[in-house]
Amino acid sequence: MEFNEKLQELRRQKGLTQEELANALYVSRTAVSKWELGKGLPSLESLKAISKLFSVTIDQLLSGDELITIAEQDRKTKFAI
Repeated sequence: MEFNEKLQELRRQKGLTQEELANALYVSRTAVSKWELGKGLPSLESLKAISKLFSVTIDQLLSGDELITIAEQDRKTKFAI
């Protein structure tokens, strides 16, 4: 199961709308929608918040490839001029 499917499942199990999840994570509803559609991945900070909110580990949320992609994106963001 990919991250987008896991996120949808966790959100629905908690009875949250995309809007409610977005508010809890301090992101836009559009961001949550993109994540759930598989059109993007959250930042490392958002991923930590998702992990905490749903009481799951980051490893449970992501496959190895997804984790590498997020780490690379986070690194590029931090070192961008």
